[in-house]
Amino acid sequence: MKIERIGVAGAGTMGAGIAQLACLGRFETYLHDPDAEALEAGTERLRAALAKGADRGRWTPEEAEAASARLLAASRLDDLGGCDLVIEAAPEDLEIKRALFEALAAACGPEAALATNTSSLSVTAIAAEVDRPERVCGMHFFNPPVLMKLVEIVAGEETVDTVADAVADVAGRMGRTSVRAADEIGFIANRCVRPFSLEALRTLGDRITTTEQIDAIVRRGGGFRMGPFELMDLVGVDVGFEVAKSFWEQSFHEPRWQPSPIQAKMVAAGRLGRKSGRGYYDYRDGPHRPDDPDATAPPPANVREWAGDESIDLAPATQVEVLERIVCQLVNEACFTLGRKIADAADIDTAMRFGFNWPRGPLEWGDAIGADGVLSVLDRLRSETGEERYRAAPLLRRRAAAGRLLREDG
Repeated sequence: MKIERIGVAGAGTMGAGIAQLACLGRFETYLHDPDAEALEAGTERLRAALAKGADRGRWTPEEAEAASARLLAASRLDDLGGCDLVIEAAPEDLEIKRALFEALAAACGPEAALATNTSSLSVTAIAAEVDRPERVCGMHFFNPPVLMKLVEIVAGEETVDTVADAVADVAGRMGRTSVRAADEIGFIANRCVRPFSLEALRTLGDRITTTEQIDAIVRRGGGFRMGPFELMDLVGVDVGFEVAKSFWEQSFHEPRWQPSPIQAKMVAAGRLGRKSGRGYYDYRDGPHRPDDPDATAPPPANVREWAGDESIDLAPATQVEVLERIVCQLVNEACFTLGRKIADAADIDTAMRFGFNWPRGPLEWGDAIGADGVLSVLDRLRSETGEERYRAAPLLRRRAAAGRLLREDG
């Protein structure tokens, strides 16, 4: 497929950002929204962002001007009729997306490729009412799309390779790094990130230590930019709780994805994170923590070799235990993802490094610790707690027995 003209359906923050990438990627770009005011605001925001980027040296003024000239505001859905690819950026509601795709299929004709920016809904379900559903695929950008380099290319049950390949090529021309994922719950990134918050919440619920100490351990020992509770506050505690419940329901109550009662209590108390002034931290009087002390060396890839941090008022062995629990659960979730052939090993690690700015991919971490080392942590936790959330992925157990690396495919 040759794609030169792109339509973006939805002129909100995400849609305008995707349209900006399309303009900069030298595509003739049509931005559509049924709300005239939203369309005007999105178009103005996009042009202002191009000018601001030129001022900051991200591209030249000439490139900004040329990109702006490639943008056309499309007030009617039919204006997208000549597009080779239309990317949907509508609210995350299955019925809304289904209705929009049915309308797009009629407006754009049988040859146009259609992509959904969904982060959590089934691509196959979205395409169900579309004529020729084989031309529908997922193209999941991360927010904000202009800053986040990752795009997940998701093949639905009927998506043909030519469409997925063409959409991946478009992502490359937009300057993004693409990974391929099967149409499973959470795709790659949102699936593999689950234990980051859920195991931190379980550790807090077990009263092993505090939110502040867990976050400090994860930052200083794991090299993460933010701890799990800081991240939950940034995203919104209520938003994170809804996502957790969605995974729990979609998976028919998979034990690994069980939401925490702590989340429910926080939401009931109105402690929703930064947006409400209080979450796991209090933001009403400025920054919630001082900067971390400078590290003399990066933390070891094998978290079991970390000796703890003297500035954290917690025994070094307990610090290592907290970090080990979280990282080993991240590795285990990645092994479930690899074992189910949702993505290959390289794409799993790439998705987590680019999608969430992790210092390492989870399978890279697993190989540094050793499959047998990860397995021993999980088996101990399962034996101590009796909980299925700690059951090891079959692939992890096989690789440990065979002495193989987790990053190997096959």
